[in-house]
Amino acid sequence: MSSEHNKAVVRKAIDALSRGDMAGFLADAADDVSFTLIGSTPLSGTIRGKSTIEQGLTTILGQRLEGGAIAMTIENLIADGEYVAEQASGVSRTHTGKDYNNTYCRVWRIVDGKIHSLTEYLDTELVSDALCD
Repeated sequence: MSSEHNKAVVRKAIDALSRGDMAGFLADAADDVSFTLIGSTPLSGTIRGKSTIEQGLTTILGQRLEGGAIAMTIENLIADGEYVAEQASGVSRTHTGKDYNNTYCRVWRIVDGKIHSLTEYLDTELVSDALCD
């Protein structure tokens, strides 16, 4: 697939994430997709499998954030072959009233139109402070 097609896959996924639509976020994911959240927070690590990731994100965001979503703004997309690097910012609030406004850099690997892996780099101190009990 072309770099433009791969960027469109990322845009579609981030739009769904902004609405709290985890099924839409993973609509173009391979069944064995992997999601890695960097760092050493209780939420950090790698999870595999489309349904496992969808369930995990729905639970984590739904239990911790108002509306179960983060309003995302893509600031930059850079594509090269199978890889798309995305810079974005997100705005949300926790159920306890804390702001959760983070910045992100995600590296997506898209093969034949399907998301095969996603690594998310973000402010892990903010994750720990706002999202981890």
